[in-house]
Amino acid sequence: MTYNIALVGNPNCGKTTLFNELTGSNQYVGNWSGVTVEKKIGKIKNTKSNINLVDLPGIYSLSPYSLEEIIARDFIINENPDLIINIVDGTNIERNLYLTIQLLELGVPVVVAINMMDDVESRGDKINFAGLIKDLGVSIVPIVARKNQNLDKLIETCECILKNKKNLDFNYKIKYDENTMQTIDNIYLIINKYIKTKNYLFFVTKLIEGDSQLEKKLGISNEDKNKINNLINIYQNSYEYGDRETIIADTRYKFITNIVSKNIKKNETRSRLTLSDKIDMFVTNRFLAIPIFLIVISFVFWLTFGRFGSTLKDFVVVFFNKFIILPTEDLLVLNKTPHWTHSLLIDAVIKGVGAVLEFLPQIMILFLFLSILEDTGYMARAAFIMDRFLNKLGLNGKSFIPMLMGFGCTTPAVMAARTMENEKDKKLTILLIPFMSCGAKLTVYMFLANTFFKESQGLVIFSLYFIGLFVAIVLGVILKNTLFKDNVSNFIMELPPYRWPTAKTVLLHVWEKCKSFLIKAGTIIFSMCILIWILQNFDFSFNYVANNQKSMLGYIGRFIAPIFRPLGFGQWEACVSLVAGLIAKESVISTMNILYNQNLLTAFSPAQAFSFMVFILLYMPCVSAFVSMKKELGNWKWAIGAAILEMSIAYFVSMIAYNLFKIIF
Repeated sequence: MTYNIALVGNPNCGKTTLFNELTGSNQYVGNWSGVTVEKKIGKIKNTKSNINLVDLPGIYSLSPYSLEEIIARDFIINENPDLIINIVDGTNIERNLYLTIQLLELGVPVVVAINMMDDVESRGDKINFAGLIKDLGVSIVPIVARKNQNLDKLIETCECILKNKKNLDFNYKIKYDENTMQTIDNIYLIINKYIKTKNYLFFVTKLIEGDSQLEKKLGISNEDKNKINNLINIYQNSYEYGDRETIIADTRYKFITNIVSKNIKKNETRSRLTLSDKIDMFVTNRFLAIPIFLIVISFVFWLTFGRFGSTLKDFVVVFFNKFIILPTEDLLVLNKTPHWTHSLLIDAVIKGVGAVLEFLPQIMILFLFLSILEDTGYMARAAFIMDRFLNKLGLNGKSFIPMLMGFGCTTPAVMAARTMENEKDKKLTILLIPFMSCGAKLTVYMFLANTFFKESQGLVIFSLYFIGLFVAIVLGVILKNTLFKDNVSNFIMELPPYRWPTAKTVLLHVWEKCKSFLIKAGTIIFSMCILIWILQNFDFSFNYVANNQKSMLGYIGRFIAPIFRPLGFGQWEACVSLVAGLIAKESVISTMNILYNQNLLTAFSPAQAFSFMVFILLYMPCVSAFVSMKKELGNWKWAIGAAILEMSIAYFVSMIAYNLFKIIF
């Protein structure tokens, strides 16, 4: 029999680390149906039972305020997992228990895993687990996920519950104040005919909160709705503060505070300033934060694109030439294959795909260090630092998280903006995300910078990231004071404590990114190489041509080339490469590699190359991202307007970059 366990917890509680430790490499990473919020499913290793573990998005509650909360709640309610592992941050139990209480209200099998016990012990805090178990009536297991401590006990507890579930009672010991419990009982008498479970606490508390989605799902009649609302009004009027949602939240926290006060003893002698607090005195300092951030990012770029990264790249190039290209050429010559076969296989497919794959080592280095920064907690500080900076320029801080994701891939970054409550903030953020340098653009930068700026490629690539951010800031200020005027909303984010990164988590994250890159190289880039070769070697009558300028690609390129002459790259080959980049930005490399046939250095000057990279940075994103933008912006009018805006900005900024480069250098 196969069991399904849901892994639920607050952000930054160690949920991903626990998931990786329990499943190892036995995991599938995809997206939830209809959205690009990440979905992870894995098989728990080293168990006698066949158990699937589903890693739900990090959430603070089961209230449907964000896309992540909706996904988590719908899965728990609709998919009926056999058990829930609720992971709790041991250093911040009081806040984490709010989600725990809501899970217990559901009356489903739950095991609470209190994580980061090493941090709890180092602080000198004491947790009375026997008391917590008695007061909540739930199984609790202390663990240290990143050190694999007590995880066997956690799985053993889960297996025991799964095998004896039919004989167990999951009516947990949740007792709110007398007024609240009386109201809950009275409402239950009305809705008991609408629910098929004896565990009604969750449904009633959600109705008290005013959860319209749940009310609609239960199909409550108008007559019963009126009865329920009358009871809720009486309940609300019995308190002197807040609305119904605030009252029920306060009721839960009073229950939690009572339990915590009895069972958790804080070390009063410990300094109130933790190590994270002391580090943040420098890292988030109003004067030092930005310089430190720039130094950290500059170091990552120097290591990635400096001698170390370049040496690894050169090794891949040598390996590719010696063990793939030369043996294949010899084999083709030996079998006396036609010229077109040699051209298609060697020049288009192998060299085209290989031109992209040779940057894999540098991409691995970059994602390795970004993963380390994320795992330590510094990336959250980077978001906080830049949020403060962007707010001074009129941008909303909530925009920065999706924009930060834009440095990885534009498509999920655009989709991530859908969780923003304010519609104007959401649209503004989506309009700015394409100006971030995604991983696909990075490969183009590396290709051209390695060719034209070998000694200073790290500095050149860093300048492109800066230009993208600068353009986004300027455009954000303009839009904020014109199209999105009088648009104000608040931004709240949590800074997790600093932690040593775990090798397994970092390496799995790097592998996921690299796997995505390899899959794209093996599918989209491979297909584009063949398509470009066909368009390059055949005319519109599908006759093979010896002169590329007479091919379909040549005619198309020469038609649009004059438009780009003021930018310095009015060559049909370069223009066609830009068109290919609309499918996938990596296709620019393979297309240029095919069309220029190793003659790029003679065809381009450094000024032209820099202008071309600036245009790649700023012009409209790939088709996948464009479709996502249309979906999130609501209609084609906004999406096409965004594309025109991006193309216009790319054109004028590239023209400025080209002329300035010629003047300065």
